[in-house]
Amino acid sequence: MLDYLQRAKYFKTKKRLGQNFLINGEVISDIIKFANITKDDVILEIGPGVGFVTEQLVKYAKKVIAIELDEEAIKELEKLECNNLEIIHNDILKTELSALCNEKMKVVANIPYYITSPIIAHLLGEIDDLNNKNREQIEDIILMVQEEVANRIAATEKSSGKQYGLLTILAQFWAECKILRTVGRKSFYPAPKVNSALVSLKVRKSPLLKLTDYSHFRKTIKAAFSQRRKTLKNCLVSSGFDKEKVSRVIKELNWDENIRGEKLSIEQFGQLSELLR
Repeated sequence: MLDYLQRAKYFKTKKRLGQNFLINGEVISDIIKFANITKDDVILEIGPGVGFVTEQLVKYAKKVIAIELDEEAIKELEKLECNNLEIIHNDILKTELSALCNEKMKVVANIPYYITSPIIAHLLGEIDDLNNKNREQIEDIILMVQEEVANRIAATEKSSGKQYGLLTILAQFWAECKILRTVGRKSFYPAPKVNSALVSLKVRKSPLLKLTDYSHFRKTIKAAFSQRRKTLKNCLVSSGFDKEKVSRVIKELNWDENIRGEKLSIEQFGQLSELLR
């Protein structure tokens, strides 16, 4: 750990890019283990920084494609001089994965926490995006995120408080999600203010639910979570759904008139959306 810490201190981290370098060797080993890398694998690493995880990934993978926005970090990455490392200076949110390689990839990412949701949406596609090219390119994603976000990704309708919501449904609609381990703040330099967690998102071959109208489903869940303090019925009506129809459908489904959106499972949202059509 000392070696990683000294190397990290040598580099001037940039707050605006949300840079917190992982300096815990045990956690780096766990990432490699959880990614289950073989000599046939192409790894896409998002936000490699100065390459502490990258230098391990290249030992096990057929190829590592590292996407980094910071030019100074790229200079550090270039010192690795590996035949199986390709470094791309770009923003992941502006990168089409199919342009990088024509094989399936495993994604490993220690990303800036402030763009976690946009990155997940970019990798998996939105709920109604049935033929997303990025998602078709990915088999597995190992993501380092804020612990609170990890809890949201892996939540269910039975989870406490505000964990279950739009991010939960987006992630689980297109991937099997689970938390692999928590990671303390001292594992990073500079140390963030929050604890982190590693999550696995195994991409599904087909969406979690079979629906007749995926755009309508997306509209329904968006409306249901638009104002958390309101009942499901009030949320839907204030988002433009017909009041009588909403009342009739809730009754038909035998649900409590005052139920809130966060108490519905993803399957129940599917039923709701189909009937509201």
